[in-house]
Amino acid sequence: MRRSLLLAIAAVTALIVSGCSPTAPAQGPSEGPQIVVTTNILGDVTRQVLGGQATVTTLMQPEADPHSFEISARQAAGMGDADLVVSNGLGLEEGLQQHLDRAAAAGAPMLVAGDEVDVVPYSSGEAEGAPDPHFWTDPAAMLSVVNAIEAAAARIDGVDAGKLAVSADAYRAQLAELDAEMTTAFAALPSERRALVTNHHVFGYLAARFDFRVIGAVIPGGTTLAAPSAADLRQLSDAISSAGVPTIFAESSQPDRLVQVLASEAGIDVKVRELFTESLSRPDGAAPTYVDMMRTNTQRIVQGLAP
Repeated sequence: MRRSLLLAIAAVTALIVSGCSPTAPAQGPSEGPQIVVTTNILGDVTRQVLGGQATVTTLMQPEADPHSFEISARQAAGMGDADLVVSNGLGLEEGLQQHLDRAAAAGAPMLVAGDEVDVVPYSSGEAEGAPDPHFWTDPAAMLSVVNAIEAAAARIDGVDAGKLAVSADAYRAQLAELDAEMTTAFAALPSERRALVTNHHVFGYLAARFDFRVIGAVIPGGTTLAAPSAADLRQLSDAISSAGVPTIFAESSQPDRLVQVLASEAGIDVKVRELFTESLSRPDGAAPTYVDMMRTNTQRIVQGLAP
């Protein structure tokens, strides 16, 4: 691998690691039940399940990185006073765990979504065998999370269980429809074209559910905070060439410059397309809700991998 590629990779990696997401703005006190959610994906799902019966405060801004986003001291303190704190778990919120531990110690009811799903381990890379926290790439796994959110919310004073059941059922119907759409769309791809490469390992659940192969990732671990070595990049380049991968998918929460450098400097003839894999977009973007995100991703994956 050429020295220019290694220097470019190092420079881009430094920019990505140092460019942590901005802190979400603090929100003033609200009346009624208070639910605090760490990631914006789970924030949207929680809001849909509650159907307006509680104030849902999401700590992670749109287009942020769940591995590195930070919160203010006021937000951290507010977690301990919440009627429910919903987190992803499985090691995703790397910079937030101390605050979650403090909230639990303060007596806040906690729901760790990762505890509610059938966990898929990483199949390759530095995190091989460790629990994969990216369960939302499979909408069927999210049904288990919805059930857990409904059960936890039903125990909150001020939440009407009857209304909650109606809103939760309506959202379950949306997820079932989404799952059927994804199944049909991916079935149109020949099996030899179902090969995925992205910034870091994020597609394990989608791959297991819809019969894809995860060829590799530019960052070989399960977090965006790691950095690839020359050997990692050489191995990935060879794997991409051998598999005939036509498109590498870059995540919206991380700059795609690392992937672009790999594609252009390593002599790999592939396209680079953006997916919303770890964060929702802003309201005017292509993925303002979880369902929108999954539909957009499905469309882009099919377009990127179709013969």
